[in-house]
Amino acid sequence: MPRPDLWVEIEEIYRGDYSGFVRVARAITGERETAVEAVQDGFADALRSAEQWDGRGPLQAWVWRCVINRARKARPRQRRVDVSHWTAERPRDDSELLAQLASLPERQRLVVFLRYFADLDYREIAATLDIKVGTVSATLHAAHASLRSALSEVLA
Repeated sequence: MPRPDLWVEIEEIYRGDYSGFVRVARAITGERETAVEAVQDGFADALRSAEQWDGRGPLQAWVWRCVINRARKARPRQRRVDVSHWTAERPRDDSELLAQLASLPERQRLVVFLRYFADLDYREIAATLDIKVGTVSATLHAAHASLRSALSEVLA
């Protein structure tokens, strides 16, 4: 039987960080409409399967996983990630950085998205992606190193 208290907590997560979920889902899918649908579907999945949450990690991380899984499924089958929308709120030209970010392996991109787009800490990212905190740290370090190397070549 579903637990209404979990539904209330999931609704609070939805209301509290909806824009963060959409931002990350959009970074994964490349399209705002698809991202909004992925967030809605992810939360619907979380509500439908709330009784399956075992309480071992934070509920918010489990909900993030539901949303990310939906965003991954909704992502168009394309070789390159569309980064044109990532700079919509930024006045400076970050096109080279964003192009390099788009070329990162998926796990590195997800860790970067969750760290800098959703403002999750390492522990929350680890719980969301079901990996160890050390793996988050190493993955983020590798992403930074790749970006630093690629950008130093461009700026040289």
